[in-house]
Amino acid sequence: MPFSPVTPEKLSAAVVRQIEQLILRGILRPGERLPSERELSDRLDVSRPSLREAIADLSERGLLTSRKGAGVYVADVLGSAFSPALVRLFASHDEAVFDYLSFRRDMEGLAAERAARLASDTDLAVIAAVFAKMEAAHQKRDPSDEAELDAEFHLSIIEASHNVIMLHMMRSMYQLLREGVFYNRQIMFRQKTTRGALLEQHRVIVEALQARDPEGARQAVVDHLTYVESCLADNRKAEAHEAVARQRLEHVGGKG
Repeated sequence: MPFSPVTPEKLSAAVVRQIEQLILRGILRPGERLPSERELSDRLDVSRPSLREAIADLSERGLLTSRKGAGVYVADVLGSAFSPALVRLFASHDEAVFDYLSFRRDMEGLAAERAARLASDTDLAVIAAVFAKMEAAHQKRDPSDEAELDAEFHLSIIEASHNVIMLHMMRSMYQLLREGVFYNRQIMFRQKTTRGALLEQHRVIVEALQARDPEGARQAVVDHLTYVESCLADNRKAEAHEAVARQRLEHVGGKG
């Protein structure tokens, strides 16, 4: 029968498995620098040759990358979920924007529900800390920091949902959001009334999560993204009216 002796796992294989798990769970993020060789070998309690062997294996498989004189980093394994041609198509059609929001409403509602049930105390503390930063950024006139923290807030909920497929998929999609492919988040933060409403909606989400209320957390996310959709629809209508008004003025000016 095809049995063979059981041998102890090589230390380098155990290191590989641990780093793989950290990348898979999103704890080690693309572009993040690993601790120095000395520190990492001490923390893992393995020899430096075993650690080097593990890093070489992970680098060969495209999960880690070495930068000369700078150390070892998690490779950019995130990438984009879409081809460049499709990204350009998204950027030029409003239909993609509103379908994206509808998709987020479904996915993030589910993520919030899962987070309310499955998040650790540390996960909830991270979400609360990001919201506290949002409150501080809200006091500034420049909305750029608050807009950036908005994405971080939503990703922290997805991380707390403990679904690795959802995590990596949504991280890829949020990168497109940061690049303004779907819509420019800063536009939404320019009006004080909108900024105030958005901050309050995030507060409701945090409170539902901290209370470990799955249905309440899901509904709070759904209400928030429905509001975002409504604001964007209003912006599109205003832009269309302005464009028509400009055309009329140009037409009148041309006659004169």
